[in-house]
Amino acid sequence: MTAELVRGQNHPLSQSRLEIRISAGTPVAAAAALSDENGRIHGTEWVAHPGAPVQPGLEVSRQAAADHRLAVDLDAVTEAVHRVSVLLALPAANGGAGPARFGAVAAPFVAVTGLDGTEVASYTITGLDLESAVVALELYRRQGAWKVRAVGQGYAGGLAELFADQGLSEAAQLAAGIDEAVARGLARSVQAPPPRTSEGDRSRQAAAPAVGPDQGAAPQGAPGPVPPAYGGQPAGGQGQGGPQPAYGGATGPHASAGGGPVDYSHPRRQTSAPPPPPPAAHPAQPGQPTRPVAGDATGWSMEERLYNQVWGMFEDLARTAAAYRSAVDFAESRMDKELEQALSDPRSRIGGQGDAAREAARARYTQLVDQARASLDRDVAQLVAESEVVEPALPPAFARWDNPCWHAYRVPMEIPMALRLGDLRLPEAESIRIPMLLRLPLERGLWIDSGRTDSLDGSFTDSHDMRRLAMDTAVAHAARLLAVYPAGEFTVHIVDPAGSGAQALAPLTQTGVLAGPPAQGAAGVTEVLARLTQRVDLVQMALRGGAPDALPPGFDTSQQLLIVNDFPHGFDDRAVNQLRYLVDEGPSVGVHLMMVADREESAGYGPLLDPLWRALLRLTPVPDDHLADPWVGHAWTYEPPAVPHGSEVLRTVLTQVAEARRTWNR
Repeated sequence: MTAELVRGQNHPLSQSRLEIRISAGTPVAAAAALSDENGRIHGTEWVAHPGAPVQPGLEVSRQAAADHRLAVDLDAVTEAVHRVSVLLALPAANGGAGPARFGAVAAPFVAVTGLDGTEVASYTITGLDLESAVVALELYRRQGAWKVRAVGQGYAGGLAELFADQGLSEAAQLAAGIDEAVARGLARSVQAPPPRTSEGDRSRQAAAPAVGPDQGAAPQGAPGPVPPAYGGQPAGGQGQGGPQPAYGGATGPHASAGGGPVDYSHPRRQTSAPPPPPPAAHPAQPGQPTRPVAGDATGWSMEERLYNQVWGMFEDLARTAAAYRSAVDFAESRMDKELEQALSDPRSRIGGQGDAAREAARARYTQLVDQARASLDRDVAQLVAESEVVEPALPPAFARWDNPCWHAYRVPMEIPMALRLGDLRLPEAESIRIPMLLRLPLERGLWIDSGRTDSLDGSFTDSHDMRRLAMDTAVAHAARLLAVYPAGEFTVHIVDPAGSGAQALAPLTQTGVLAGPPAQGAAGVTEVLARLTQRVDLVQMALRGGAPDALPPGFDTSQQLLIVNDFPHGFDDRAVNQLRYLVDEGPSVGVHLMMVADREESAGYGPLLDPLWRALLRLTPVPDDHLADPWVGHAWTYEPPAVPHGSEVLRTVLTQVAEARRTWNR
């Protein structure tokens, strides 16, 4: 999974041979400096720059460009080197035509990738203003292992001030030499990548990173190849456009209408252009909170702004609930201490002094809790007001099934950033539900748990009802996935060995959106699993052989989802191993798994299935507080997506999907 770093954050590196990808939106000079454990550069030979692009373990571009790829081999640097700093600078000798400070250009984006294109960590350098040179990030050695840290330290004095700050005595001379080298190459420097194609363009080929002619790239404007590489994981880097697209660390070749390599990365995650300004909020009355506006977060599109706004609401609720709980804990602790002190004094037991002390302690406790509750209620009210504005504005992929946007549903031409899996809430704020959005394409499979026997609302649910609810939930998730993908780009297979899910599967089977009828019996299980594992093997062999376009004619390049019901019925040891193989290897080549199962019923397989369950995202068909956030550790209650009772929205949407698939396949 890609680590999206913020300033000062670090992330371990598991590889020594890396590539640093830079996208700045305007030509910049890139350099890399070696330094000791104290951050000091010992000489000009410790810096790779356009005038001297190759140093031990380093290779940088020879000219200014909007996009760069820097090669780093950490095994090739000497033992004296403890840091490798990636430096960016705006060209000083630019004829007065270019920007003089980073505050006037798009925030630079830097990504650390493996040689296969798998993104390890990324960092968007924000907060720059007058600076003309910046230390973007550093790779540093710690206890024999290498890590990457987001730095973002800018210098208004340019490279001369930057090098001087790192202890280089020849700082001014080296900066002047770099300026001269950049000036010689400005005539052939590469500009920012061209704008994205129109919304109606269904081509999903990734633009080749813009590099200089000295790097063997095609001239500007000519198409360039994309390295054939799948990443290992899926909700990380947020880019598309300029350099290699990144979606949760998964990058790779992609199939287009005209043929070519296959890429299961998301086609709309941008890194090379600044986000447009969000909608402006209407001025609030004095003393009143700002009126919420749908889409007022940052992002390159309204869809991404809404996505960021939703998760901003999630974080806001997490923080305000954590503050409330902390205040209550403090109030209880203080009251206990005051009561203990009152009881430990013998004088307080005489007369009414003890009672008065206890009443005073309880009064102070009540006052603190009331103040904390008032703050929580104020924040929750603001979030509720924001939710009332945001919820109606959500696109179908983010919206509830009762949202009116589904009545105007049309099969999309592009893959959305994410889809809604349900809602999240906290017990302190029952009036607010936060959409749970999952980035696309899927980076891990889903497990719909059919094994619980009770729900948080106190209602009792027997095992038969739980299985039915679990299948209904799985169908709702599958229907949404089919609805948000363009026609022909998402395929669903179903394994239902005993046929127990026939009633719940009716919306999928009767509308004709499935790749084939649900597989039944042990033979059906074997056939479907063999077909999908063979598909994974074929794609992996093609990629490893460097020939992703050599797949068999008519090969289906769409995303594949396998829904497994009533596990482990009909599964032998070989089938279980194939399931684990699909979970481990499938997502990187577009094959995903959705299990509908009771883990306790599968306990007979022992520890064999533990890795499978851990690899899947557990969801439930009834409200359950099993999800925890990584910020403050709240136990969030997950509520599954509910289709309104008696509504035909599911069948209506799936009918349109089926018709679009038939039209697409003609």
